[in-house]
Amino acid sequence: MLDPVIHAQARLRIMATLAALARGDELSFPRLRSTLDMTAGNLSTHLSKLEGAGYVRVNKTFRGRTSATYLSLTTQGRRAFEDYVVQLRAMLG
Repeated sequence: MLDPVIHAQARLRIMATLAALARGDELSFPRLRSTLDMTAGNLSTHLSKLEGAGYVRVNKTFRGRTSATYLSLTTQGRRAFEDYVVQLRAMLG
């Protein structure tokens, strides 16, 4: 069965984008928002669901007085996405 947390279209797009990063790399929130053409509120909602599942790491930092948010897949999230892709291919194959 496909992971329902990942299967929602917006969350699948987030996971696929973050999975394309090298392990240990992060993507800024604004860059992810722009890449996926999502509103900040919609992206935040889906990221919260993925973070709650342990799939996404949210790293909040400060640059001077400005906050910055960086996102990456956790080891668990990367594995869940890889499993999702395998299951999807099996269904299609």
